[in-house]
Amino acid sequence: MYELLFWNYIDEVYLNHHEVYEAISEEELEIDGLEQLPVQVILNRIASVFSKWEKVDDRSWKNTDGVGAFHIRTTPQSIKIDCYGTEGKTMDSLVSIMEEFKCPLYDPQVPQRYDEMAD
Repeated sequence: MYELLFWNYIDEVYLNHHEVYEAISEEELEIDGLEQLPVQVILNRIASVFSKWEKVDDRSWKNTDGVGAFHIRTTPQSIKIDCYGTEGKTMDSLVSIMEEFKCPLYDPQVPQRYDEMAD
């Protein structure tokens, strides 16, 4: 499994990324300093982009023409995508979708957040 996490900070707020990741992983519903996300709009966008994939349930997709599957967990402030055997180009597509919502990737495997302040 490979995890992809996304959230936005409120203006002028910048927290420890790994602590935010841990709070999201523990399914804390409200984290001070994070913006609310348009979760349903994001889920609809992902469903649209991955419309050729089999929708296993309302938050899970499986590639029937190749390898990989993913499951999405959400809070009002975050999107966590668990990828199973998913190709890099598929993960890149998920990251690009989240960039449309100005939501940068946090990759806990590295660990690194890919936004303008990470440089």
